[in-house]
Amino acid sequence: EKQVEFVLGLIEEYDLHSVEDPIDQEDFESWAALTEQTDALVVGDDLYVTNTERLQKGIDLGATNSILIKPNQIGTLTDTIRAVELAKKADMATIISHRSGETTDSTIAHLGVAFESHAIKTGIIGGERIAKLNELVRISEKLR
Repeated sequence: EKQVEFVLGLIEEYDLHSVEDPIDQEDFESWAALTEQTDALVVGDDLYVTNTERLQKGIDLGATNSILIKPNQIGTLTDTIRAVELAKKADMATIISHRSGETTDSTIAHLGVAFESHAIKTGIIGGERIAKLNELVRISEKLR
């Protein structure tokens, strides 16, 4: 309860658009309390670990309104698609994310566009991250 109040205070004080993993990954009820009290994106990363069973539990409890999808965390493109479809069916925002130690491979840019995701997460600016952003620019130019 104190953590929920603390995070709500941060959202209000700093006019935050989103918060990622603000509560312990096993405390689904506190996640739901937070999500119910804010219009900000409450993003589950460690809460879900791109796992559809954990995601379904979160959906059932109203734990979050968005999910971080890490394709190389769940392991297969098929499982990635299942997680995205489940989240979208529940009207959750999806954010396709990199993982630490990634290369310049730009697949997440393509997945973000293909899934019509809310955003992609590339991390701080660096060579492997800029490659993903540049690919988004190229995709955008092709779609015009």
